[in-house]
Amino acid sequence: MPKFQPIDMPVGFENPLNAAVMNRDRNTLAMVAEAVEHKQTLLAFQPVVVAGQNNRVGFYEGLIRVIDDTGRIIPAKDFMPVVERAELGREIDVIALSMGLRTLHENPSMRLSINMSARSIGYQRWMQALNRWLKKDASVGERLILEITESSAMDQPELVVDFMDRLSARGVCFALDDFGAGYTALRYLKDFYFDIIKIDMQFCHGIADDRDVQVLTQAMIHIGQHFDMLVVAEGVERAQDVECLINMGADCLQGYYFAAPEVRPNWLHGQGKGKKAGMRA
Repeated sequence: MPKFQPIDMPVGFENPLNAAVMNRDRNTLAMVAEAVEHKQTLLAFQPVVVAGQNNRVGFYEGLIRVIDDTGRIIPAKDFMPVVERAELGREIDVIALSMGLRTLHENPSMRLSINMSARSIGYQRWMQALNRWLKKDASVGERLILEITESSAMDQPELVVDFMDRLSARGVCFALDDFGAGYTALRYLKDFYFDIIKIDMQFCHGIADDRDVQVLTQAMIHIGQHFDMLVVAEGVERAQDVECLINMGADCLQGYYFAAPEVRPNWLHGQGKGKKAGMRA
């Protein structure tokens, strides 16, 4: 069989798939930039319920959304992978934090988690937003949970550990998001100050039917318990998975089985004008 010979591409030739991906990413960046410029951003809230007590909410997660020029509400999963490494990703983190802290200020009985990238550590405007709200209402720090994805935390673990150490002293809690989906070096877990681990939804969805996944998830739950961290199972959608995860020792559960994210839930104070109450996003 003749050896494979590479083809010399003419100058300026672009792989059609690569060109399509690059064009899509440019469109996404432009859409998000326009939404940020015109303040077309909002949070959608999803409850994290206490295991075995479906009516008891441990805390809510505030999920960033942007509104495109047609009025559609776009979830973070559709744009954050594109903007996360750009300056725009830092702006999104600032907006999410500011809206989350305002929500905590206006709803003094709630706890709320907000997602952030480790790349925003040291970003001046992010810290300014936090300090501004802590000065106005010190209680918001004690009710704030910052969620950092496993892959993001592993980019610069020493920087993350120092950051968490400083903010923990001000009452802020931390959650390791998407646990199991990234590449956490387990040796770092004893150094991190995570109060919560959130097991990635790929392990929780359909877990009742997959013994292999049960073994992996049980190991992650044991790790959380060993380090005295609250264990949250994400992406739960079926009753049989709820029962399985509770029996395995999960402390809290989150997913569409309990509630979809809502941009204007009925309990939310300070709603102002805008989207219809209870709208899902």
